[in-house]
Amino acid sequence: MSSRVAVRALTESEYPAWGKLVAGSPDGSIYASPEYLDALCAAGGGRYRILGVFRGEELVGGLPLYERESSAGRYVSPRLLLYYLGPVLRDFETKYPSQRSSRQIETLGALADALGGAGYDHLTLKCRHTIADVRPFLVRGWRTWPSYSYMVGIGDLAAAWGRVEQNLRRLVDRCASQGITFAEDDDFTSFYDLHRRTLDRKDAATYLPEAAFRGLFTRLKAAGLCRLYQARLPDGQAVAAQLVLTGAHPVSHTVSAAADPAHLATGVNAFLRWRSLEALSALGYAGNDLTDAALNPVTHFKSQFGGELVACFVLEAPSSLRWRTVGAARRVLRGRS
Repeated sequence: MSSRVAVRALTESEYPAWGKLVAGSPDGSIYASPEYLDALCAAGGGRYRILGVFRGEELVGGLPLYERESSAGRYVSPRLLLYYLGPVLRDFETKYPSQRSSRQIETLGALADALGGAGYDHLTLKCRHTIADVRPFLVRGWRTWPSYSYMVGIGDLAAAWGRVEQNLRRLVDRCASQGITFAEDDDFTSFYDLHRRTLDRKDAATYLPEAAFRGLFTRLKAAGLCRLYQARLPDGQAVAAQLVLTGAHPVSHTVSAAADPAHLATGVNAFLRWRSLEALSALGYAGNDLTDAALNPVTHFKSQFGGELVACFVLEAPSSLRWRTVGAARRVLRGRS
């Protein structure tokens, strides 16, 4: 580890400084905030801590760690409702790109060294697309692969509307003419019903059990860290819903979108997506991360909103013998079933 920087776990008294760094860093997100991590752990289990990288007394970067236990050992990885789990670096102002790169490499290398001695059996990180240089991890034996998402710029709403495909703009206007309305509310029951039915249709598990998800939503809403948007028919019935994570960072994150299958043909998904972007822009957000861009029909729909396809690095450290042994045994058992 470089002698010029030191890595240690932050104390709670240092969380405000960390929050300020996260809000001002291109690499930051709501997922790196102690308030969000604490709420997620309360709802979904696990525990968290935050590593800080210091140059003298200055906090120059860090990494949130979401820790869990399994029969294979102690591990760190993203999960549903924790899409990003990666380094956050202080934005270093300089006219020389070489100096910025040198500082970032030093900080990332210090984090990689600290993680190497942390005793985890398995460790997976997922960076935001703003982390473009992961060589400090690669030279220490980590492996990497890309993941993708769509970023929609909403700082200039007129320009954003111009990037939306014409067919979706037509659907948005048609829904409005048919009396479908947009609302921000606290109706978690309607949201969860749509969420459950949407994932049942895709043969996928809900993100959290209803009581746990409700507890997470209630806590985040009270802290101003999420917005629940819904599209409703003239009679008030909710037919589409979106949960968006907000917070102090200028980029918001749409983490759950659901709709009543009986009303998909009306275009309510397009209507709700666009109205949500309008509402987020009015709140001062510069962008919205649509969360994930695996090749499927949903991703094609997301692409029609004119966002930028971004590539994010997933990083995986060498796993322990215990983790590899248990994993191999599980694969054998699955092969026999």
